[in-house]
Amino acid sequence: MIFITAKFQVRPEYAERWPELSADFTRATRAEPGCLWFDWSRSLEDECEYVLVEAFRDGDAGGAHVQSAHFKQAQLTLPQYLARTPRIVNATVDQDDWSELGELAVPD
Repeated sequence: MIFITAKFQVRPEYAERWPELSADFTRATRAEPGCLWFDWSRSLEDECEYVLVEAFRDGDAGGAHVQSAHFKQAQLTLPQYLARTPRIVNATVDQDDWSELGELAVPD
């Protein structure tokens, strides 16, 4: 799978509204057949930072995502709400779902 984590530094005046501002893009991406997950979290240390954890089935699915109409629309509309260009880690991982964190196993 293609595993991506990106940090979005949202301008302070839009930080509370970011989930709403990115909602159409999020919904459309989650509906893509090759999207495994597309999940936002908010930093505990910086209320203006949102972290996106996303995964796509393979390179073809990732390519379809960046060529989609909703991705192109996000490129046009979302940057105005950002304080800087998002930072990203993008890797191909030989698995298709989350693995358990054995070091913190919860007993049955």
